[in-house]
Amino acid sequence: MRVPVKLLGFGFWLFFLNCARCQECLRENIEYENTEPVEKASYANGETVKVNCVTGYTGFYKLKCEKGEWKKTIGRPCAKKKCSHPGDAPNGDFELTEGTEFVFGVTVVYKCNKGYEMTSSINHRSCRAQGWDNAVPVCEVVKCPPILTDEEVTVSGNTTEGSYGDAIRFECVSSDKMIDGSSEIHCDETGKWSDVAPKCKDITCTAPVIPNGYVVDSQPEYKKDALLKYKCNEMFMPREGIPRCAKFGWTVKPECDEVNCVLKSTTFGVKIIIPHGKTIFRATESVEITCSEKHWLFGTKETKETFTCQDNGEWDNEPVCAEITCEVPRDQHVYRLYFWRTMKLGEKQSYSCDYGYRQTAAEATCTRDGWTPKPLCTEIVCAAPNIPNAEIEGGQRSNYRINSSIQYKCHSGFEPEEPVQITCESQGQWRGIQQCSS
Repeated sequence: MRVPVKLLGFGFWLFFLNCARCQECLRENIEYENTEPVEKASYANGETVKVNCVTGYTGFYKLKCEKGEWKKTIGRPCAKKKCSHPGDAPNGDFELTEGTEFVFGVTVVYKCNKGYEMTSSINHRSCRAQGWDNAVPVCEVVKCPPILTDEEVTVSGNTTEGSYGDAIRFECVSSDKMIDGSSEIHCDETGKWSDVAPKCKDITCTAPVIPNGYVVDSQPEYKKDALLKYKCNEMFMPREGIPRCAKFGWTVKPECDEVNCVLKSTTFGVKIIIPHGKTIFRATESVEITCSEKHWLFGTKETKETFTCQDNGEWDNEPVCAEITCEVPRDQHVYRLYFWRTMKLGEKQSYSCDYGYRQTAAEATCTRDGWTPKPLCTEIVCAAPNIPNAEIEGGQRSNYRINSSIQYKCHSGFEPEEPVQITCESQGQWRGIQQCSS
């Protein structure tokens, strides 16, 4: 009976040993990303362990073993460490090779601006666990070599050491010479000048090619101050001014412009324009304009007329509608102080007449045909006197102006016997009449 008892006790020991192991938690069952392996391969029930993140990551997990399973008590997921701003390179810029954040593992690559070159051997920085590696690259301005010129050329600018963007200007010492080449060069982004230093040569001009025109008596070369004669083809006209050969070429660009006339006024006082909407007309082309009710064509009393563009670029008449007005009446014996301004169509004006004339109406009215009534003033006259038994000396007229005098003589047997003189007064009546009586 003693042997079976021992076997039974050994069985119980094995059972308890296996139960203890089934409640352990294994290292291999910890499945969080970017974490360091824990120290032991297994942990007993009730044990706790801290799980740290791998290098370059922040965060941790605190786990507890409960009956063979890991339970998280506290923790923060592992995330990439962040780096501060990598730093700006003066006269340069950078860009991330991937992603949009400055976090562990990313790289920024620096590039110099146009006209600058990198003097640093490394052009990038990477975000590490301790921050950015390397230093911010340095960009320095591109330099151009010295410029040499001969004694005929004067220079403005830095000729000994030019930097990107610098410009050098050249002029000739003599006013009778001109630059043969570029009068201005600049230092480009490659460290080269845009052109070589020029020399000076005598001022000359060449005959230009003139569209729609031609040079008269063309020469292979024109010296300084020489004049260029040119003509334009039909329907074209030369620009104002005579081209003269000067230091920078022809003083006036020899060009031939198409002859055209511009219709400047298309709305004021206009009723109809044919063709409608067109404002620029070539030589020989015409336009018909009809003015509105209270307007007429400028300089005329017409309301409708056709205008033609001439070969010289001018209209045959002025195609402009003007407001109908009446000017201050002149040579109509009107007392001018009453008419102190131009009147518009339909306006009325009181007036008076000069000495020796009388009004034909109380007011003058502005019409298309001018002032009405016509005439505004009539001359004051005396009708031929009717004196019975008398005869006018020197013959008799139909009427007489004021202040004029005539004589008459009574027939024989009538008195007075002496001749009688009468005078036409300012009111158109005779003064001094005496009847002839027997």
